[in-house]
Amino acid sequence: MELRHLRYALAVADERHFTRAAARLGIAQPPLSQQIKALEDELGVRLFHRLTRGIELTEAGVAFMPFARAALEAADHAADAARRAARGEIGGISIGFTSSASFNPRVPHIIGRFREAYPTLEIMLEEKATTALLQSLQAGTLDVAFLRPTLGETDGLVSRRLPDEDLWIALPARHRLAGATSLALVELAGDPFILYPRANGRLLYDSIIAACRNAGFSPRIAQEAPQMASTVNLVAAGVGVALVPESLCRLHAQGVTYARIAGDGPKAQLVVSHRRTTLVPPAVRNFMSCVAADGG
Repeated sequence: MELRHLRYALAVADERHFTRAAARLGIAQPPLSQQIKALEDELGVRLFHRLTRGIELTEAGVAFMPFARAALEAADHAADAARRAARGEIGGISIGFTSSASFNPRVPHIIGRFREAYPTLEIMLEEKATTALLQSLQAGTLDVAFLRPTLGETDGLVSRRLPDEDLWIALPARHRLAGATSLALVELAGDPFILYPRANGRLLYDSIIAACRNAGFSPRIAQEAPQMASTVNLVAAGVGVALVPESLCRLHAQGVTYARIAGDGPKAQLVVSHRRTTLVPPAVRNFMSCVAADGG
């Protein structure tokens, strides 16, 4: 039984006339009659009583038509679902991000823009350290991720780089240099530092160590903080000073002041990555288009 047979039968049932049904379908009347007869022969029942001026449904026809109509509607829904899935409009996408990336205004803006463009797509968000994000991307448990990788960590991934952020100095409010708008790193040579663990993300850790050494000293690490936001909280508690991406300065924690690094200071790199595959899922392709449209 073919879908066109169902359409032909429904047209005849609706019009109660072969000629009018043929005109509606855009075919000649004799072929329509032949197709209806072929359907009836396949079913082994007559669907229509042929009258002098039109047709009437048989009991079999009355029983058959609602199911035929439902089958056509289901087929149309199936075709529509397939097309929408191919366009990345339905289904789901999992998006990962580092804790510091969530403070970068570009990240929520891109995700919000994508959500507006594809409102029927389920979006699952997950916060992880860069190391864990890389593992999840490679394992296929995440579709895309905002992360801060070092050179070589994104091998096997497709990445798009977002604008770099300057690293700023976060100081306890009672620090001797609190209130300064710009400081040379060497002025912190004697201070204890709070760092994001290297095991969670090598880029920020290595960038901070390298910047301090370029300034002529090795930082004394007093504490490691598993989340960037907790780094700021530890600064507020007076545990030490920290270098944080500029976007974290939006976190107006009580007891913390921020200062620029004088001169050519270190940067915090942020990229959006997904697995390199022969066929990129439509939702991922659409998401990366939103990243590109945002200037990333």
